[in-house]
Amino acid sequence: MREYLENVRKKMPLVHNITNYVTVNDVANILLACGGSPIMSDEAEDVEDITSVCGGLNINIGTLHRQSIEAMFRAGKKANELGHPVLLDPVGAGASSLRTDTALRLMKELDLCVIRGNISEIKTLALGSGTTKGVDADAADAVTEETLGRSIAFVKRFAKDAGAVIAVTGAIDLVSDGTACCVIRNGRPEMGKITGTGCQLSGMMTAYVTANPEHPLEAAAASVCAMGLAGEIGFRRMQEGDGNATYRNRIIDAIYNLTGEQLEKGADYEIR
Repeated sequence: MREYLENVRKKMPLVHNITNYVTVNDVANILLACGGSPIMSDEAEDVEDITSVCGGLNINIGTLHRQSIEAMFRAGKKANELGHPVLLDPVGAGASSLRTDTALRLMKELDLCVIRGNISEIKTLALGSGTTKGVDADAADAVTEETLGRSIAFVKRFAKDAGAVIAVTGAIDLVSDGTACCVIRNGRPEMGKITGTGCQLSGMMTAYVTANPEHPLEAAAASVCAMGLAGEIGFRRMQEGDGNATYRNRIIDAIYNLTGEQLEKGADYEIR
């Protein structure tokens, strides 16, 4: 875990984000906090030049519009041409036909390095259709200790079929390349009260896989552990009267101050 964090700090990867306007500022700040560098552009005439100077591309479909959809495909194809890792965050896939169809087209037409989402979004992509509770996971899909074995098998199978690392985040996080699956238990339930922790993780995960190109599974898992650990550290520092806005800032601060040694010691994961 330690080396993947330290490589981000050392290489300072520049990440192109085509992301949603709800969380764009937080994505930029988490990238700066982890040691990367963000640039945002969703103008179709701009994105090929922008992604050409970056090391990785983070595509988030949280607030789709026609301009951004065209930009996603143009940037994604340019990133593929250059051999840059591309991450897809299928926010709300299953909530509308536009989101679902766009995510499925991106999977089909682009070479994706990582797909990161909640369990309902990932199931939608695996099955080709589905439903979500808005942009949140459906409680019926939740990964629990009781469903863990089935969930691991599902994620491994989908990762193999998709040819990408699949990162499912929730109460228990699963990250698989189709062969191995990292089961991660870092984090706090209160993180779900902050809009954008998933979007932030996708930006940070793109930085991790960009800085560790030979180890996408391990790098993706390390970023998940780092985010969950930051949630734990940030929550411990909450004081009376603090709420979710303060908690958001404390998580970003925890990422900024996180050391490789802390991550190595605090990462709570197993390989299945």
